[in-house]
Formats: sequence, C-alpha cells, structure tokens
Amino acid sequence: MSDSQPARQGVPRLGPLPHLIFSSRWLQLPLYLGLIVAQGVYVFLFLKELWHLIHDANALTEQGIMLIVLGLIDVVMISNLLVMVIVGGYETFVSRLNLQGHPDQPEWLSHVNASVLKVKLAMAIIGISSIHLLKTFIEAGSLGLPPCTPELAAGVLCSKATSTGVMWQTIIHCVFILSAIGIAYTDRLMGAAIKPHKPAAPH
Repeated sequence: MSDSQPARQGVPRLGPLPHLIFSSRWLQLPLYLGLIVAQGVYVFLFLKELWHLIHDANALTEQGIMLIVLGLIDVVMISNLLVMVIVGGYETFVSRLNLQGHPDQPEWLSHVNASVLKVKLAMAIIGISSIHLLKTFIEAGSLGLPPCTPELAAGVLCSKATSTGVMWQTIIHCVFILSAIGIAYTDRLMGAAIKPHKPAAPH
C-alpha cells in the first residue's frame, strides 16, 4: 500500500516524524491518571470532614457547623474541577472517549473544546474562590480578638482572620472574576472572527 493511500478505516497514514510528534500527546496520560489519584485523596478528605461533622455535631456551634459544611462544598467543587480537567482535557488533548450515546455522558462534553474548557475552568475557580471568601466572611465576625496561635490556652476566643487577609482575599476574588470575563470576551471575539461571512443578498 502506498503512502498516498488511506490506512484502514479511512485513517490517513502519517510519516515517521509526524507520527512521533502526534503520539507524544500520550505523555499526558500519567498526568491525568495522577489527577484521578488526587481525586481519591479528596474523597478521603471529604469522608474525614463528614465524620468530624457527624461525631462532633452536639459540641459544634452553628458557625462551626456552617464552616465544616462550606468545607465539604469546597471539596465537592474542587472534585468537579478535577473531573472537568480529567475528562475534558483527555477528550480535547489526548484521545476521544467515544461516549456518544452513553446515558452518563456529561452534557457539556458533547461540545467541549479548548476554549469552552478554559471558560468552564475559570468559572469553577470562581466558585471555589467564592466558597473560601464566604468562609472568611463568616470568620470575620471574630476580628479584633487575638490571633489564634498554638500558645493560647484551649477554649480562649481568638481570630483566624485578619483585616488585611480579608481585603486581599476579596481583591483576589475580584481579579478571578475579571479574568474570567476577559477570557470569555476574548473567546467570543475569536469565535466571531473565524465565522464565515455570509454573502450579501442580491438586490
């Protein structure tokens, strides 16, 4: 079979160098497998915090319960971010998963590409930052108390938040939002630039 003839199943035959370069995408496979391991660690962390919430429910205050629940939500959102990176990244940059018609195929995966994945990741990061900022605002009620240090006796009221820390966390969260808006706007401009122009209707 000559090089100009298509390979089996209509797949074009590549030369040695293009084949090597294209096959290098499989070097990303250990990275995605490592992220799966990291997700398993987050599952363990979630179960650990859930057990702490159930075991100490009688001793915890309403604020303490709220902080633990926000921590659980934070773990779930980070896990969702990992799923988007693992599934979307593998589908976009490594190989097709061939999930068409599968009942559990994620809705967003049917139209995912590098631009869509980038915007979704930016929105997920904003969601995670929002949870951290909400936790900080809850702890901000203790501002003015002495900072929590290992030297303080047990049961002494102290503050884990500082005015400077709250300010900078708010600024960073706003930067995340502006960055996501900039990414979405840039992708919209690029999408509009590559759309084929329709010919003018004849008069």
